[in-house]
Amino acid sequence: MNDVEKGSRNSKDRFSSPSYSTHRNEPSYEEVTVIHQSMPRRVLESFKRDPTLTVTPRGAVGADGRVFNPEDAAIATANSPLARKLKGRHLQMIAIGGSIGTGLFVASGKALEAGGPGSLLICFSFIGLMLFCTMHALGEMAVLFPVAGSFSAYSTRFLDPAWGFAMGWNYAMQWLAILPLEIVAASITINFWDRQGKYDHAIFVSVFLATIITINLFGVRAYGEAEFFFALVKVVAVIGYILLGIVLNCGGNLENGYIGGRYWHDPGAFHNGFKGLCSVLVNAAFAFSGTELVGLAAAETANPRKSLPTAIKQVFWRITLFYILSLTLVGLLVPYTEPRLLTSGSANAAASPFVISIKNAGIEVLPSVMNVVILIAVLSVGNSAVFGSSRTLAALADQGQAPKILGYIDRKGRPLVAIGVASAIGFVAFAADSGASGTVLDWMMALSGLSSIFTWGSICLAHIRFRRAWKSQGHSLDELAFRSQPGVIGSWIGFLINAFILAAQFWVGAWPVGYGELGAVGQARHFFLFYLAAPVVIVFYLAYKIWFRTPIMRCKNMDLRTGMRELNLPSLIAEERAERAAWPRWKRAYKKVC
Repeated sequence: MNDVEKGSRNSKDRFSSPSYSTHRNEPSYEEVTVIHQSMPRRVLESFKRDPTLTVTPRGAVGADGRVFNPEDAAIATANSPLARKLKGRHLQMIAIGGSIGTGLFVASGKALEAGGPGSLLICFSFIGLMLFCTMHALGEMAVLFPVAGSFSAYSTRFLDPAWGFAMGWNYAMQWLAILPLEIVAASITINFWDRQGKYDHAIFVSVFLATIITINLFGVRAYGEAEFFFALVKVVAVIGYILLGIVLNCGGNLENGYIGGRYWHDPGAFHNGFKGLCSVLVNAAFAFSGTELVGLAAAETANPRKSLPTAIKQVFWRITLFYILSLTLVGLLVPYTEPRLLTSGSANAAASPFVISIKNAGIEVLPSVMNVVILIAVLSVGNSAVFGSSRTLAALADQGQAPKILGYIDRKGRPLVAIGVASAIGFVAFAADSGASGTVLDWMMALSGLSSIFTWGSICLAHIRFRRAWKSQGHSLDELAFRSQPGVIGSWIGFLINAFILAAQFWVGAWPVGYGELGAVGQARHFFLFYLAAPVVIVFYLAYKIWFRTPIMRCKNMDLRTGMRELNLPSLIAEERAERAAWPRWKRAYKKVC
């Protein structure tokens, strides 16, 4: 390089090119000064509202008074500026262990006490079968119509906008209730170490709330990283417990020796008969809450035909491995007469049947380790509760179905007001120091447990209606990027199971075991404990239906184009076959089951 070229290059480094800022494209040689703000200033600026960001576009539902436009609603829910940037490893780990929380680790003890180990196994298997069908139905719709937000969009599009409104608020309230519920359960777990009650539960409630709120304020990347770690710990813990439980049951217990099926004979496999079995259903539904998030995780991937089968198979193995197998061992190792189990209105220390089974074996260190895992599970589900409820509330606000202030989005894409509301509901957990933590746990579980039944039933019914509209409008099943393996029959099975659960819960709630001794007030309280979500959903539905006079969506009027993900199916299938042919034998065998 000669001196002239060097000089020319150095001059380019020293002087910037002219900017063309005027409408005539004339160069401007004015000096531009860049002001670098301090870190505290940038943090404060990030919390200011960004008027260009909304969860859903403006004017979707209820924008023109008491008028509902299904086309605008479809457009509003099809595109969301709040697209989540979670990596594949985040989505996979959330799919595997995202919903494992106190429903499995703590509330399963209440289910064991209410119905015995036989009822525990039957009810969790029953809910698992229904969820397998439901997840396939959700996966088919999620791949074709990827929706960011609540699952009310499918109810709005394929059933009735009023029912979609009710399902949106039902889903939001479900997550709002789960946050204080999880923290109350954590305070119960703390009693394992603080047997003398030296420390106020408010201390630990404050720590859990501050941690969960902080994670959500750092944005979606922090949420994804935290969930990846939490889910990994939970999965390892459950697998470790299964291996330990097999050893303890087969004679590794030095104090009790071989256990086998002893507790299935004495005190027995069932408690309180058929009513006891029905009483376990809500607890089982609560334990599976959040499983439907797998559909959203699959819908956000680049190649849905490749990722969705894996996600669906993970649901099956999670149900089989993490729930059915672990709770089978719990029923073999802990009798339902165990006084430390969680009962209605009580909150005993070491209430987790997982911890009780380890402690009964005389193992000193592992009970504390298991309680630490339960606390991590609390942080995980509480973290998801704030994330899920805040996004659902913000979406409802932008569609005109919630106060507009909840749609406040800051410059980092965080729905701050909705996060604040979700976090404020978490302060209900301070009731843990009131001496009524068990009662608070009962009411929160009643609201969130039955809410899941409505959500899952609506998904199945929406899939049935979608398939009918798909056929009536001249489409074939070959046009679907992913097809539900159980098909419409599976959706009918899922819907009927959910309907049966609602009917069974009404019967158990209105006429519980020993209802004659409860009196009128006691019976009313028990009914709402079991059926609280149902009147809430009915009130939301009827109020919106009467005010907006929304129509029931007919097959010929359903919008099957807006928001549809366009896929070149022949090329995708050819690509998958070529890729599959290059796999070694072990990978082919693995992909058949995973």
